[in-house]
Amino acid sequence: MPESIHSGHRERVRKEIIKNGFDENTPPHKIIEFLLFYCISRKDTNPLAHRLINRFGSIPELLDAPLEEIAAVEGMSESSALLIKSILPIARIYFVEKANEKATFNSLDDIGRYALNQYIGVTNEQASIMAFDGKGKLLGFEFLLKGDISSVGLSFRDTVTRLMKLNAVSAVLIHNHPSGIAVPSPTDAVITQKLSESLANSGIYLIDHIILGFGDFVSMAQSKEYSYLFKNN
Repeated sequence: MPESIHSGHRERVRKEIIKNGFDENTPPHKIIEFLLFYCISRKDTNPLAHRLINRFGSIPELLDAPLEEIAAVEGMSESSALLIKSILPIARIYFVEKANEKATFNSLDDIGRYALNQYIGVTNEQASIMAFDGKGKLLGFEFLLKGDISSVGLSFRDTVTRLMKLNAVSAVLIHNHPSGIAVPSPTDAVITQKLSESLANSGIYLIDHIILGFGDFVSMAQSKEYSYLFKNN
């Protein structure tokens, strides 16, 4: 009897989702409840969905949480946690491939928006580089390292080597601030200047260093405080 009750509830939720879809007004627990239908069978997933939202506070916090913390919530398993953790990587692939289909860069803002898609689901600090040919066509995007670029140490030689293999004429350095605040630091300026000098010695020009936050970015080349670093490029 309980199985038929849960089955009926699932069907009502499923039909509601088919009819109305998801939007910003959909209760977060209902979205998670629906997702859990596909990894937890014949059970009411509503209480578990509430526990997950109560534990992590929101869907973004849940998706960013470590796998083991999600799996540790009562009623969850590693398989269920894996389903939840797969959402952001799949979303990143979607946005990256869609962006690559029509990747045209008419401004530094276009590059910043492209970079944001590349960093979907990235919760730790990572540096990356974008390579361009003489006409501004994108030749490649590559992650360079994980961790604080000032403490881990960005390898200028490795960066130059990667760009030369792509026959790059110009490049944009990118890194994210997991704190969510896209504000360049004095250390970022030092690294920018050193990388610019290393690249210039190989005939490659650094045209920008973009700092990413939560859904936002700052172009150092367009900032009043740091634009001087790119005047010769």
